[in-house]
Amino acid sequence: MANPGPWAGGRLRAAWASGDWSGIFREYRRATRVSQLELGSMVGMPQSHVSLIENGKRKVTSAELIARITEGLEVPDELRGLPERSDSLPWSPDPELNERIARAQSTGNLDIRSADWIAHVLAEHRRAEDAIGGKDLWIVVRSQLDAVTRLLPNVSGAVADRLLLLAAEHAHWLSWVAAGEGQHGPSLAWLDIANGWAVDAGSADMASWVARVRSFYTLDRGDPVRALRLAEVSQQAPGSLTPAAAAIAANAASLAAAAVGERDRSRRLAEESYNLALQVPDPADRPGWLYWLDPVRAKLQYGMAAYAVRDWSFAVDALQQGVNDLEGYPRDQAFYIAKLEDARQRL
Repeated sequence: MANPGPWAGGRLRAAWASGDWSGIFREYRRATRVSQLELGSMVGMPQSHVSLIENGKRKVTSAELIARITEGLEVPDELRGLPERSDSLPWSPDPELNERIARAQSTGNLDIRSADWIAHVLAEHRRAEDAIGGKDLWIVVRSQLDAVTRLLPNVSGAVADRLLLLAAEHAHWLSWVAAGEGQHGPSLAWLDIANGWAVDAGSADMASWVARVRSFYTLDRGDPVRALRLAEVSQQAPGSLTPAAAAIAANAASLAAAAVGERDRSRRLAEESYNLALQVPDPADRPGWLYWLDPVRAKLQYGMAAYAVRDWSFAVDALQQGVNDLEGYPRDQAFYIAKLEDARQRL
């Protein structure tokens, strides 16, 4: 897979998936720092036309112009030929995905740099989802998952395990976005797939994370007893958990324990989670899907655990510290500020 360059950016890929030509031009120029004149020369149009498109005053409709833009901006293969966006997205998994997975571990090889690029692009999607939501990226990530699974029949050994884990990461991201859009059935179906692929890949961390996400969904839908059971499963995933994965599993168990009234147990688990998270402040030492678990997030999670057991004073202190240092995540910041204000009113 070729280096996607500016097309690794989640915002640019989201603009392409939604057919937002104004956003495509703006995001491409932002990522590459080319001028409107330079971009015009790349796609075969005068600067004035680029300006009109970028400002939403001219539409892009002709197939010939779309083809010129696609070639000129070197749109990656997995983004070409995407189905048109509609309000009826294909939320459920395609059975063909598991058919491809079943053919993995055959002979063959793949340059590991391709897997590295796939992982890098998915990381950009995660960051974009934090800021702009995931619906516009849904069809892009589905297409990218297709690309990952198409590689599997031709690889074996450690490379196959790497791609299986990448497929599981994609599936759990799709589950998360589907849940946010109220698609609960498809969301659980994607989690089931992610869990199977994680186990196939021998990834205790991903298997634990999937159980933690299911615990979160279950708690959010009002079943704390089952949520606690699932959180306990996330702590006991087969294999050894890294400190970051263990921290998240302990946090899930802490929140569920609070919900069933086990306040002392919840406090112990919250402290355990916080201390584990502080062991891995460097992103390179955490699984890719836990890129966000820095000391700031660890403090915020500690605050939310205190909030769950109604320790309002501790919650205010921890949430205030975290919110002050949380930047670049507007949706999350708004959530924590609301919780902070509520805790203050309950003092």
